[in-house]
Amino acid sequence: MDIYEEIVRLRSEGQRGAVATIVNVRGSVPSFETAKMLIRNDGSIMGTIGGGCVEAEVWQAAREVMESERPRTLTFNLNQNPKYDTGLVCGGTLDIFIEPVLPPASLYIFGAGHVALSLYRTAIDAGFGVIVVDDRDSYASRERFPGAKEVSAEDYDKAMARLSPAETSYIIIVTRGHRDDMRVLRWAVQTQARYIGMIGSKRKTITIFRELVKEGLAEQLFDRVHAPVGLDIGAITPEEIAVAITAELIAARRRVERPLPHMSWFHSRNHDSSKATKPLTTKDTKVHEETP
Repeated sequence: MDIYEEIVRLRSEGQRGAVATIVNVRGSVPSFETAKMLIRNDGSIMGTIGGGCVEAEVWQAAREVMESERPRTLTFNLNQNPKYDTGLVCGGTLDIFIEPVLPPASLYIFGAGHVALSLYRTAIDAGFGVIVVDDRDSYASRERFPGAKEVSAEDYDKAMARLSPAETSYIIIVTRGHRDDMRVLRWAVQTQARYIGMIGSKRKTITIFRELVKEGLAEQLFDRVHAPVGLDIGAITPEEIAVAITAELIAARRRVERPLPHMSWFHSRNHDSSKATKPLTTKDTKVHEETP
C-alpha cells in the first residue's frame, strides 16, 4: 500500500491525518523534492522526508495541522542550525508543506420539506455528504434526493437510535413541527457532531432550549447549537435560506475565527428572551419547516 492508498483508507474510515511534502530544496538535503510522509491521527507514520530532527519537528507540526485543519509550510535551514547536524545531512534549505487529511464532512438533515430540499442541493455542491431523515416516505425518497448518501423514511426516534454522527458531522433540524424539532435536538446535542443548527423563530428556540434544560440537559451542551440557523443575509425563500445555512456550514467546516453575522443566541444564554435577536432565516411567524 502506498501513501495515496492509505489516505483513501483513512478518509473512508472517518480518520484524520496529515501529509508532509518537500516542496522546495536548495543545496544538499537528506531527501528529495516531492518526498512525502503521512502522519496518522494515532501518531504513526508512513513514508519519510529524511529522518532526524527535521522529521520530528514536522511530526509535531502535523499534529497541530490535524487539530486546526489548516495547512502550513515549514522552512528548515540545515546550514545555520546546529541541531539539524546529525550526520545525515550535508547542509541546505528545504520547505515542507503540511496539509490535513480529513474525512468527508457528513450533513444530517432532519426533515424533507422545502428548505431541506434546497439545502440538500447547495450542501452537495459545497462538498458535504448528505443524509436525509424524515418520517414521511412520500417526502424522504430517492426521487426527491437522488444524490444523497442515504435517504431514510422512518420514525425519527428509530433513525436516531441507529445513527452515530462523528466529530466531522453536521446536523440541521428542519422538521415540520416543534415536537419533532425538540426530540431531534435532544438527541443531537448528545452526539459528537461539530455543528448543530435548528430553524425557527427566537421564541421557539428559547422555549425548546429552556424545556430541555428543565429535563436535565447541561447548558454547555448547547454551545455548538446555531438557532435560528444560518448567516444573516436577509434570506426569505427556501432557496435563500438554504444558501444562508450552507454558508454557515462552510464557515464551521473551515473554522472561520472572525466574527460572522449569525444568530447563534445560545452563545449568550443569559440574555432575556425579550432581548433576543431576531432570527436570520425566517420571520417570527415561520417557526418550523413548511411541508412541500
